[in-house]
Amino acid sequence: MTTFDERADARGDLRDLSETAGRVRGAVETVIEGKPDVVRLALTVLLAEGHLLIEDVPGVGKTMLARALGRSVDATVRRIQFTPDLLPSDITGVSVYDQVSGTFDFKPGAVFAQIVIGDEINRASPKTQSALLEAMEEGQVTLDGETFPLPRPFMVVATQNPVEMEGTYPLPEAQRDRFMARVSMGYPSAQAELKMLGAHGAASPLDALLPVAHVDEIAKLVEAVRGVHIAEDIERYAVALTQATRVHPELRLGASPRATLHLVRAARASAALAGRDFVLPDDVQHLAVPVLAHRLLPTTQAQLGRRSAEAIVVELLQQVAIPDSGARVGRPASGGR
Repeated sequence: MTTFDERADARGDLRDLSETAGRVRGAVETVIEGKPDVVRLALTVLLAEGHLLIEDVPGVGKTMLARALGRSVDATVRRIQFTPDLLPSDITGVSVYDQVSGTFDFKPGAVFAQIVIGDEINRASPKTQSALLEAMEEGQVTLDGETFPLPRPFMVVATQNPVEMEGTYPLPEAQRDRFMARVSMGYPSAQAELKMLGAHGAASPLDALLPVAHVDEIAKLVEAVRGVHIAEDIERYAVALTQATRVHPELRLGASPRATLHLVRAARASAALAGRDFVLPDDVQHLAVPVLAHRLLPTTQAQLGRRSAEAIVVELLQQVAIPDSGARVGRPASGGR
């Protein structure tokens, strides 16, 4: 049973979350002009303990967003430039023989940081891309039978160019499925682009960006997000959406159970960012496209008909029944999931 004091503590945690998230969002938006929804999604994924895939054409600020998020939080940040000759050991690390001690010493790779920026991830071979699989799913690296835990919190922010561009490899399905959400930056509006010329013309705004939140604060906010209430009806709604992708005639690969889990976690973080300690169906709906679409594979017929995965998810949102008004109430006065 949830006591009055526990509910009061939860509301206090959410107030702290809103304040801290507002500082981080404001700091990132000094660098990324005119993209508030993209910045909010990045924060949502961070607080939901997920990983973010940023996909778009070159020059629209993909790497800038990733670097701004890393700099705004006082955490360890490492950047990996993915290239065709990058090796898996460059990411995870390698065991080096020490002639003095006669033993092998582990030299950590670039993945050993709290925020890892994978720049142009699909320019590396699938073998190198797969070096991130264990790290992203389990928060650890296993080498020569020994397991090395990664620092917490841990988030991968990867950028990729469209697959049709020269010198790129499509991400394996298992790799895409480990990203909680995918976002496209899109071109800025004319007004935002003019503002960018003034802000970026003389110097990079990243140079003046200082941390506005400590990593310990982020860890506490992650804990607060875990406590956000989600009604069973809304959980069933999330399951119904992912189940619908698995039987859709225009999809040859639907969303995995991991996708359902990511959708619920992201919905909790979205509710917390809105100052609520309970999830609404709207939270699930707003996140369905960025969380589900990149995991889906349309059939050949759908591709020939120019049917995108995003369009199919939007269609399913219109078809799957939304929980009734009873699911829109907040955390019960006592008890609750």
